Amino acid sequence: MKTVRVMKIVSDDETQLHLLDELMRVFCSAKRYAFNRLLEGRNAKDIIKHLPRQFQLNKRYAEDAVMLAQSLISSQRELLPIRLEDVRAKIEKTEKKIDEYQHGRKTPKKVDLPTCLDGLHRRLEKLKSKEAELKHHLDQGTIPRVIFGGKQNFYKRLKGKITNEEWKDLRSNQLYARGDKSKKGNLNIRLVYDDNTNQWYVEIANPLEQQNGKHAPRLRFPVSVPEKYEEEIIDLVMGEQVGVNAKGKPIIEYRPYTVEIKRKNGEYYIHLIYEKEVYGRELAYDEPIQAERIAGIDINIDRIAVSIVSKQGNFIKSKVFYCHELEYVRANKRNNIVGETVRDVYDWLLQENVGAVVIENIQLRQRHDTDKRFNRLTHHFKKKKMSETIFRRGLRLGFRVKKVNPAYTSVIGRFKYMKKYGLSVHESAALVIGRRGLGYRERLPKELMHTIKTKVKRHLIAMLGSMEESYKQSKSGMKQCQYLIMMLQKIENFKQEHEWSLWNILHKFCWMNQYQLQLKEV
Repeated sequence: MKTVRVMKIVSDDETQLHLLDELMRVFCSAKRYAFNRLLEGRNAKDIIKHLPRQFQLNKRYAEDAVMLAQSLISSQRELLPIRLEDVRAKIEKTEKKIDEYQHGRKTPKKVDLPTCLDGLHRRLEKLKSKEAELKHHLDQGTIPRVIFGGKQNFYKRLKGKITNEEWKDLRSNQLYARGDKSKKGNLNIRLVYDDNTNQWYVEIANPLEQQNGKHAPRLRFPVSVPEKYEEEIIDLVMGEQVGVNAKGKPIIEYRPYTVEIKRKNGEYYIHLIYEKEVYGRELAYDEPIQAERIAGIDINIDRIAVSIVSKQGNFIKSKVFYCHELEYVRANKRNNIVGETVRDVYDWLLQENVGAVVIENIQLRQRHDTDKRFNRLTHHFKKKKMSETIFRRGLRLGFRVKKVNPAYTSVIGRFKYMKKYGLSVHESAALVIGRRGLGYRERLPKELMHTIKTKVKRHLIAMLGSMEESYKQSKSGMKQCQYLIMMLQKIENFKQEHEWSLWNILHKFCWMNQYQLQLKEV
């Protein structure tokens, strides 16, 4: 499992730092050159042969620059279908808004109707242009234009908000070196520990200062290493003795580690990347869980709800771990809060003798609207960071971890288990997640099925009958009619339908108020 540790260069030697800046500038230029040549169809091996002559880099730096360019191109190609799907969803949402404003079902709050419609039409035109551009790239096998240094910073430069020197610094702030087991862990950028001074140093090969027939000189900087990771990093970079050779000298085996140096706001940060041994294992979806106690974890914007269930699927106990600060604090603070909250979760699970963890395979997509509050919350949510932290820490501590589809877990928990066990919505959702990891199917209880066949069915028929004819002829009205008819058909043929379809009907047309089931409008 890949692990990243962040350290910081602590040096006041302006001469050495200037040489490092120059090396970073040349490396980033080589990466951009390789990126453009790859887009032109040039062979990667030919580019690697050419880079050392043009940029005065050694072969290993050249290979790293080409590898970064290749990974950037491949990631852009993988993102194209997702970006196209998002744009099409935004187009559908915008067209629906235009239809609702034109037929009077919605009225603008801040501007008059013509201004609102004009803005929506301009937005729709822009989105369709973006859709055509992305579709063209997808059909032709190309990628959209990439701006090294960041798109926002590029527009800041156009508006004069940052200087040309600042823009160049943003485009040349990276140095990368792959790990190599046969080269004492890393050839170009190496971490060393001085036993005499008890100080960490980073040694960086600088081929720009290399003289003919000699090895490249190395830049040497002191490094600040977090105390809690110091022993772990010492074990990594010092190597392990595996025997002795014929002359009686020890044979040291080194572990490979990758180093990336980034400059931000005048500070130099070292990202140490390496494989760390794990004791747990990820279970496949259909693989049975052998532990006696299983924890289901429900991840939310401001809390993590955990419910412990037995192997038979019975509820044992639950607990909620709050992290309200995630909604508004800065990025670095959010990372700390996520780490501390997840640590508290696993400390509690270890006390309760839990052997396996079930988490939801969460994928929060954009709402395709101009809802600023939702966008801010989901951006601050750090969903990927939180789910990955739970997953990685579980493996590191020896838990069996399984990911399941989170569909309708909150709905099932609210209607089926919340009243029964006196739980919150999130705790009951965590209970459903744990049971789903064990392979249990959540069928509707008889009383809920009776409610659907009587109250909900009559409610849908009444809604269809109360629609105005003019609305039924509109685009959104036709869609709503088709949707309601489809729901009625599902109720009629409920024995042939998947249980998730019936839970969806409850979700759309019913809600819980003081544990009482009530109907709601759609």
